[in-house]
Amino acid sequence: MLPGVVVPSSGLPDVKQGNCCAVTVVNNRAPVAVGTAAVSTAEMCSLGMKGRGVCVVHTYMDNLWAFGDKSGPPSLPDAESVGQGVNGEDYNFDEEEVEEEEVEKCVEEEQISCDTVTDQTCSGFEELSLAEQAEEKGEKSNEEEEGNQDDQKHPQEIMDALLFQCFLHALKSKVKKSELPLLTSTFLRNHMFSCCPSGKQLDIKKSSYKKLSKFLQAMQQQHNLVRVKELTKGVESIVEVDWKNQALRSFSAPEGIDDEAVLMQDGGEGEAPYNPPEITTLYSVSARLGPLFLEANKRKGAVLQPAEVRSIVTEYVKNNELVDENNKNYVTINPTLCDCLLEKSEYQEVQSLKWDDLFSRTLGRMQECYQVVFPGLAPVTRKGHIEPIDISVASRGSNKKVTLIKNLEVYGLDPAVVATALQRRVQASSVLQPIPGSKDKVLVQIQGNQIHQVGNLLLDHYRIPRKYIQGLEKAPKGGKKK
Repeated sequence: MLPGVVVPSSGLPDVKQGNCCAVTVVNNRAPVAVGTAAVSTAEMCSLGMKGRGVCVVHTYMDNLWAFGDKSGPPSLPDAESVGQGVNGEDYNFDEEEVEEEEVEKCVEEEQISCDTVTDQTCSGFEELSLAEQAEEKGEKSNEEEEGNQDDQKHPQEIMDALLFQCFLHALKSKVKKSELPLLTSTFLRNHMFSCCPSGKQLDIKKSSYKKLSKFLQAMQQQHNLVRVKELTKGVESIVEVDWKNQALRSFSAPEGIDDEAVLMQDGGEGEAPYNPPEITTLYSVSARLGPLFLEANKRKGAVLQPAEVRSIVTEYVKNNELVDENNKNYVTINPTLCDCLLEKSEYQEVQSLKWDDLFSRTLGRMQECYQVVFPGLAPVTRKGHIEPIDISVASRGSNKKVTLIKNLEVYGLDPAVVATALQRRVQASSVLQPIPGSKDKVLVQIQGNQIHQVGNLLLDHYRIPRKYIQGLEKAPKGGKKK
């Protein structure tokens, strides 16, 4: 699918519909799938990189791969091919050979097992299941095949070890007794992911367990570390932790993982720590208030802080001896104040104003501005109100909910970094979309109603004041279902 394709700076290769092509991953030009282009390069760009890009014929770890030597793709780093979803002419000949080999192997596969041929049209999950069955069959074969299986299991064993390490680290340093019972999804999202060492990525699907529930079941049955129970139908929670378990007590966190590193990894994908901007409300002198600020040498358009406005107005009142002699809480209205602050209907009626009323009327007739100061950068002043970060929920398709976030750029936040952090927190896909009519603004869209998680990320990690976040009240309300 095209939304998952990373477009390189040089652009996509020029292909036509039906051309043989290969799919690679970032930083490795070795193909992981081969097929035919569903649309041409021009159509991919005109569609905004949406929809199907390649009709896949053969992929790494599918049924055809399972009947081979089960070797992994080689590592072929090439900076120029980073992000290419379609390889160039160098691979065309090889890809045709792969297709011919695929046809020959499919015939052999059909003779071996009718069930396997029938299942070739199934989904990726069924293909993985068949691959696992093939591995079980291979365990009963000769020693050479077992050696090949050991080579293939090597990446899984690495991921299993990383999974177990993060599990123990999370139990020992993150989970508290007061938090139990703890949702298994929350445990993975908020605790295990944050314990993953820098430079590594925790992916249960790449482990031998494939699912979190199977992993926790193994931790319960084989190690007696936790007890998992389904408190609500379909929702599992960790209800008990064996804090005296020898494996847990003897575990020590790897060097290089501290709270600061975890915080950076959780919210910023290894980027430099984010510091929120200082936002100050300012006021600009309007044409009507020009005479009032003339003595202070502040002309139309001058930008002042609220304290400066109060000081200038107070100085004007004292210099013109406008403080009421009988009651110093009131200020006598002279012709200048009358023209600047009073409505026409008040000209004959209002003779004096309280100090607070005087200040509020003055600020109310000035143009509001705001100043944003990012650490290490010069202040930026703009007219009007600052746009809050807007969080909303929309429906897509058959009653599917998505969460939309915009105006992140106003507060110095990179939408791509925020989208990645949310993706890791909620384990849901996210998409960046340009906002129509805006040059430099991007909309972040993430699956499901994730307002709670978005709010926690912005308030706790990025430290954005609540008054600058709009839409938190739309979060789903908790409560027991009757």
